[in-house]
Amino acid sequence: MYVLRHLRPPCILALEDGSVFAGSAIGAPGERTGEVVFNTGMTGYQEILTDPSYRGQIVTMTSPLIGNYGTNDEDTESGSPMVEGFVVREASRVASNWRSTRPLPDLLAERGVVAADDVDTRALTLHIREKGAMRACISTEDTDAERLVEKARSSPSMVGLDLAREVTCAEPYDWPEDPAPDGPPVTVYVYDFGVKRSILRRLSAAGCRAKVVPASTPAEAVLAAGPDGVVFSNGPGDPGPVECGISAARQIVGKVPVFGICLGHQIMGLALGGRTYKLKFGHHGSNHPVKDMITGRIEITAQNHGFCVDSDSLAGHEVKVTHVNLNDGTVEGLALPEARAFSVQFHPEAGPGPHDARGLFRRFIEMIRGDGG
Repeated sequence: MYVLRHLRPPCILALEDGSVFAGSAIGAPGERTGEVVFNTGMTGYQEILTDPSYRGQIVTMTSPLIGNYGTNDEDTESGSPMVEGFVVREASRVASNWRSTRPLPDLLAERGVVAADDVDTRALTLHIREKGAMRACISTEDTDAERLVEKARSSPSMVGLDLAREVTCAEPYDWPEDPAPDGPPVTVYVYDFGVKRSILRRLSAAGCRAKVVPASTPAEAVLAAGPDGVVFSNGPGDPGPVECGISAARQIVGKVPVFGICLGHQIMGLALGGRTYKLKFGHHGSNHPVKDMITGRIEITAQNHGFCVDSDSLAGHEVKVTHVNLNDGTVEGLALPEARAFSVQFHPEAGPGPHDARGLFRRFIEMIRGDGG
């Protein structure tokens, strides 16, 4: 049962630069630290909460009303919430949808997510846009602003942080959904740096038998299994420290068809000799315009990343920039046609978001089958 606003305890968000934002608790009691970022999506909050790419981050939603369609047991991207904290302007008291099983605040409390509403998220978002994403502490246990700011400052920086090893699977497993009966099925090994369930669902829908392996799996073991293709998945944190993934990409690209998504795209960029850098406040949302430089087509994409491949660092390498972000000109896609490998910075599976880029899964399968790509 949702507790009336005037009966709820305070929840404080303190940033490392000394800024403090007060709100009311809507989730579990506790205290967490992480990098505070904002997401511009109006829907999909349950997918955002459970996306492993948000490990280590406190997510602020820019839409002023969150939770109006409730939550369910189906729209999740992993087995549990991954965010360090959740901040909204107003959490809906009414869950109005036939699929809903409980209101958002109840889910947050049940799953241990420290969260706040009554926060001036417009001011918070503008502050992040101006100053950049930064370390923060969210707490229902401590209301002393100075102490919370110090806790934020003493928390680890996202730069240099390997979070993929925290969210990867412990053992290999087969995705249980059968591949769509559209041509002969292919077997694809998925490196799990924090893979979303939506990616595995889209691979199945495109005709893949998906076998998920831990991030530390040696390339030799994967290649010895004889896969038809390999996917390097999305995930959280800085790609630079994910040395196991970079090493695997170096050895696998050119041997079998490869598809990289988000963190997997950055890992491929590093494996191919490029560099990555941290964006000021990242790209988080479901409305980012991207131009396909080959077809000229503009696609609206779902995105969630704080790092980016440096296009200048790819000069002299046999890699093409295939997609560009129209908001800031950053790299959104790479390809090595001769090696049958490509990657995108955005999320073609959406979950949540528009479906403009879902055709990339079909392109990957066609590349494997030799029908195109």
